[in-house]
Amino acid sequence: MSYDTSPWRQRLHTVIFEADTRAGRTFDMALMLCIVASVAVVILESIASIDARWDRELFVIEMAFTVLFTIEYILRLVAVRRPLSYALSVYGLIDLFAVAPTWLALVIPGAQFFLTVRVLRVLRVFRVLKLTEYLDEAGVITRALRASRRKISVFLFSVLTLVVIIGSLIYMIEGPAHGFSDIPISMYWAIVTLTTVGYGDLSPQTPLGKFLASFVMIIGYAIIAVPTGIVTSELTAAHGRGHSRQACPACGREGHDDDALHCKYCGTAL
Repeated sequence: MSYDTSPWRQRLHTVIFEADTRAGRTFDMALMLCIVASVAVVILESIASIDARWDRELFVIEMAFTVLFTIEYILRLVAVRRPLSYALSVYGLIDLFAVAPTWLALVIPGAQFFLTVRVLRVLRVFRVLKLTEYLDEAGVITRALRASRRKISVFLFSVLTLVVIIGSLIYMIEGPAHGFSDIPISMYWAIVTLTTVGYGDLSPQTPLGKFLASFVMIIGYAIIAVPTGIVTSELTAAHGRGHSRQACPACGREGHDDDALHCKYCGTAL
């Protein structure tokens, strides 16, 4: 089935997805303000004194934001050639997640579901994730994290291996008599110590155990620097690669190279 290329649909796509245009910038700014305001409403609802006095007013405001974001979500699906592709993308799921909790809270009946409804109401605070779509540097950070995922995966595997070894050693050294009742508990201590958090709920008592703890603390400082260096190098490389703000007319995704002729996600001509 051919895609409707009528002028109004193209105009709609320009306003919603093209942040480089005047209309697109105005739309993005207005939407950002609405997102911040809606999150503020959710936060205010969690304050008992405010909710008791302004419960009805806050509910009306929240419903107004929900209707607004629902309309925006539908318009995004209408503006792209492949609605399903956008709906299943990261930003598409975030858009859906921004409105779903409120509608679900309205249709779930019964007082026994109060706790579930309360959780759904709190989930609306994740609307703040919609802001990442309108921050220029968010794309740079995303690309840097994506490029460093293999290195980070190897790093995390190495850390987990080290945690298992350290946890086993401290379990053999200290034992149940000093609170290290099993290896999983000992691994928990190893993670807390290696990350230099140091809750203090578990601590070695023997000289050998204290020596191991000191060694793990020193290693922890060195380990923290590794992922920082990996991501920093990728951020530097990402800044050197030019990317346009043009959104794909089919799937609505951004992050294409400046000289790209086709979308790298779905292959549609840009």
